[in-house]
Amino acid sequence: VQLQAFGGGLVQVGGSLRLSCATSGGTFSSYVMGWFRQARGKEREFVASISRSGETIYNADSVKGRFTISRDTAKNTVYLQMNSLQLEDTAVYYCAADLRSRALKFAHQYTYWGQGTKVTVSS
Repeated sequence: VQLQAFGGGLVQVGGSLRLSCATSGGTFSSYVMGWFRQARGKEREFVASISRSGETIYNADSVKGRFTISRDTAKNTVYLQMNSLQLEDTAVYYCAADLRSRALKFAHQYTYWGQGTKVTVSS
């Protein structure tokens, strides 16, 4: 499966962005999907993941109550709605997919990765 993330950009503190990750070349409903981010000089970190059915969702503590992951099977796309953005949310955001049966929280568990989309939060 191929993943293409987009929707990043420059936003002020407190603003919102919605990231999208379009998939192709696979059966979307077979994949667990996740979002990760990597800030400059830091390791890649988990943001959110969603199970194949969409029933199980995990969020990092740092984004709970602000970010929402969702998936649209008809569009073969996973989304990350980001509200109340903070300076520390500045990073390159990556989407990932895997054929495992449950939502995953660790980068090494994902087989497929998209290119990143950059999110910059300014004051």
